[in-house]
Amino acid sequence: MLRRDFLKTTGTLIAASTIPGTAAFAAEHGTSQTRTVLPINRNWRYHPAKVEGAHLPSFDDSSFERIVIPHTNVQLPWHNFDDKLYEFVSTYRRRFKYPAAAQGKRVFVDFEGAMTASTVWINGIALGEYKGGFTPFSFELTPHLKQDGENVLVVQLDSTERADIPPYGYEIDYMTFGGIYREVSLRIVAPNYIDNIFARPKNVLTSTPSVDVDCFLAGHSTAGGALTLEVELHDGDRVVAKASSAAKLADAADPNAAADPETNAPAYASTETVTDPARHTISLTGLGEIKRWDLDSPHLYTVQVRLLQGGKLIDEDSRRIGFREATFTDQGFSLNGKIVKLRGLDRHQTFPFVGQAMPARVQRKDAEILRKGLHCNIVRTSHYPQSRHFLDACDEMGLLVLEEIPGWQHIGPEPWKLIAIDNVGRMIRRDWNHPSIILWGVRINESRDDHSFYVRTNALAHALDTTRQTGGIRYFQESEFLEDVFTMNDFGFPLKKPNHPRYLNTEFVGHTFPTKTTDDDERQREHTLRHARIHNQLASDPQYAGGIGWCAFDYNTHANFGSGDRICYHGVTDIFRENKPAAGFYKSQCDPAEEIVLEPAFHWARGDESVGFTKAVVCSNCDHLKFYVREQSLESNPWKLAAEIDPDRTEFNHLTYPPFVLDMKSIDLKQFQFPWGDLRIDGYLKGQQVISKSLSGAGIDRKFVLLPDDTSLVADGADTTRVVMRVTDEFGAMRTYADDPIVFTLEGPADLIGDNPFSLVGGTGAVWIRAKEQSGTVRLTAKHPRLGSQTVEFRLTAAAPEGV
Repeated sequence: MLRRDFLKTTGTLIAASTIPGTAAFAAEHGTSQTRTVLPINRNWRYHPAKVEGAHLPSFDDSSFERIVIPHTNVQLPWHNFDDKLYEFVSTYRRRFKYPAAAQGKRVFVDFEGAMTASTVWINGIALGEYKGGFTPFSFELTPHLKQDGENVLVVQLDSTERADIPPYGYEIDYMTFGGIYREVSLRIVAPNYIDNIFARPKNVLTSTPSVDVDCFLAGHSTAGGALTLEVELHDGDRVVAKASSAAKLADAADPNAAADPETNAPAYASTETVTDPARHTISLTGLGEIKRWDLDSPHLYTVQVRLLQGGKLIDEDSRRIGFREATFTDQGFSLNGKIVKLRGLDRHQTFPFVGQAMPARVQRKDAEILRKGLHCNIVRTSHYPQSRHFLDACDEMGLLVLEEIPGWQHIGPEPWKLIAIDNVGRMIRRDWNHPSIILWGVRINESRDDHSFYVRTNALAHALDTTRQTGGIRYFQESEFLEDVFTMNDFGFPLKKPNHPRYLNTEFVGHTFPTKTTDDDERQREHTLRHARIHNQLASDPQYAGGIGWCAFDYNTHANFGSGDRICYHGVTDIFRENKPAAGFYKSQCDPAEEIVLEPAFHWARGDESVGFTKAVVCSNCDHLKFYVREQSLESNPWKLAAEIDPDRTEFNHLTYPPFVLDMKSIDLKQFQFPWGDLRIDGYLKGQQVISKSLSGAGIDRKFVLLPDDTSLVADGADTTRVVMRVTDEFGAMRTYADDPIVFTLEGPADLIGDNPFSLVGGTGAVWIRAKEQSGTVRLTAKHPRLGSQTVEFRLTAAAPEGV
C-alpha cells in the first residue's frame, strides 16, 4: 500500500518534522498567527527502566525523576566504561493540557532524535514504534487528545543495540548512547497546511538569478474555498521578491512513492520527490543583484511561504537559504565557479559524560571550533545525520558539509535496508535547504557493494534533490560506482591515485596513528606530519577534490576498538575539544589575513623523545621563523638567536603553507654556556615580525586557568557551556604532563556535568555547566592543589515558559 493511501485510510496526515523553518525554527523565533509550535522539553518524568503500566494515563509517576530534554539516559565517566551501562529500556512521561490554539486544528508531536527505538503512547493509546536514533519522526495526536483534563504522552525508549536497526547488526566503532537527546515539540496546524518547503536557487552565477520554491501541501478538505500560495524572499527585513499562485490538494499518489519505504511515524505527509503531486513550485525572479553564500561571506536569505484558503491566511512557514553553485567537477570541487581544495575533518557528535545529549549552544560550538579554530572548510557528519543546530552554525559560518546516513560497515537483511533507505529520505527532507550541505552520503560507511540496495538509496536521493550530488563512503577502489562522486577512505601513504574524475578522500591517518595529548614529541611530530603529508599529496593533483581527515575529536568506542579505555584517540583534538599539535597543522593552512598562526608541534623538553630532542616542527603560515634561547630560563639572561629557517618546501612542495622543520643538530651550541632554557619563536611575513611565542624550559607548572566558552546562559534547564581547565607555564603554554586533581565548588542554579574532582589529562580537561530553570548568578570555583583557585561567574537569564 502506498504511504498516501495508508494515511488516507487511517485518517491521519503526518506533518513536517522539527526542521529549521518549521517547529524548531518557530519555537526559537516566535509563533505565527496560523501555526503554533510549543516546545515540550521541560517537565518530563523519567525512569531508567521499562515500567509495567506506565503507558496508562492513571499511572502514578511522582517517584520518577523530573528531567529536561536534551537528556541522556545515564551520565557516564569520560572513559573506561561499559556501553552496556546505557543499553537499556527507559520510560519518559510528559503531561500537558489541551492547547488553546488547537481548537479545530491538527496536533502533532515532533521528535528530533531519540536513541534508538521509540514506542509512543498518548492517553494510553499506542501510536507506534519508530526505529532509528538519528533522524526525526512524528505522530499525530489530534483524534486522541482530551480537551478537558490532562493529556499524557509516554515514550518507552529502547537504547539497546538492536540488530534490526542501522547502524547495528554486527559491530560499530563508536558509541550511540541513549536518551531523548534532541528536542521535542507540539506542532499545531490547520487541516490544510504546508508540509515542507524546498527552495532551489538557480542561475546563481548569472545576472538573472532566481529561486524555485517547492511548496508541499497536505490536507484533505477544500470546503473552505480555493487555495493560494504566496512566497516572498527576504534579505533581513527587506523583501527582495514575491509571487503567488493558485494551489490544490492532490489525491493522486506520487509515481516515485515505491522508492520511499512506509513507516508508522513518517515525518511528512507525502514522499516529496520531484514527481509528488503535493509539490507546487513557485518561481521568484527579478531578484537583482544577490549576495552569494561563500566560505568567507556565507550570506543567508529567508524564504517565507503563506497558504491562504478562500482568501484567509491558514498557514505560514519559512526556511533559510543561500545562493551558491556547488558541484564536484573533473577539475575538483567548484564553489561559485571557483575551484576550492577541500580541507576538513570528520566529526562525531558525542561528548564526554552525556553522550549526544547536548543542546544548541554546545552543538554550535563544534562548528565554530572546526571553522574558526581549525580553519577547516568542510566537515563530514560521520556516520549519521547530526544536530540541526550544528548544521545551522555551518550555514552561518561558511563550513561545507558532507552528510551521510547511519551505518558502519554492516548491511543487514531487507527490513534493515528499508530503514536505511527511509533514513536517506528523512535526512534529505530535513536538511535540503542548508546551503552548507554539498554532498549526500547514501552508502553505509565502509560497507561492501550491494548493487540493488545502493541503486535504491541513490535513486531516492536524486528523486528528492536534483540540486546536489551523491557520494558513498567506501574503503576499496574496486567498489561499484553508482553515485556522482567517488568518496573513498584511504589510510595508506602515499594515497591511491584517483580512479574516477570526481574523487574525494573522506578518511585518513586516524586509526593508523592514534595519538594522545600525553604522547611524547616523536609521536606528536609524526602525527602532525602525517596529516601534512596527506594534504600535500591532495594538493598535488586537481583530481583530488580534497580530503577530510579522521578525525576532529577523540571519541568513545567499544571494547574491540580504541586504546583500551573505550576511547579512540584518532582526533586532532582530544575528547574535550582541546588541541593536539596536529590541530596546529589545520589551523596554519589559512591565509594570514584571516589569522596569523604559529603552533609548535612539540613540548620543549630536552628528553621527550627516545634519544634527546632531534627535530622541532612548527606549523605556521609565516614565511620565515627565528628561534631564540634564553639560557637557564633566567629573565636576566638575553635571548640569543639559535636558528632561523624557512618552510619545508622540499617534502611539502604543494602546500601553500608548509610546516617548518628545524633539525636541532643544526643549532650552533658554542655560543651557549648552558645550552638549555626558554625558547622563543618569532614569525615573519615579508621581512616583518608578525607573531611570537615562547615556551618555558624550566619544567615547572606556573599557572592554573579556567576558560569558559560563555558566561551567559538561558535558565531553561538545558542550556549548557564548556569550561576548560589548563595548567600552563609562565608564557601560557600547556604543561603536558600536569595530571593534578581539580576540585570544584558550584554555587547557584546550575549543574556540573563532569567528574569532581577532575584529574587533568595532558595538562587540560573540561567540564560543562548546565543551567537549571531559575535565573540568577552561578559561581564555579576550581581548586588546584598547588596553584590556587580560579572562579568564573555565569549570568542566567529567565527563559520563556513553555506553552503547555
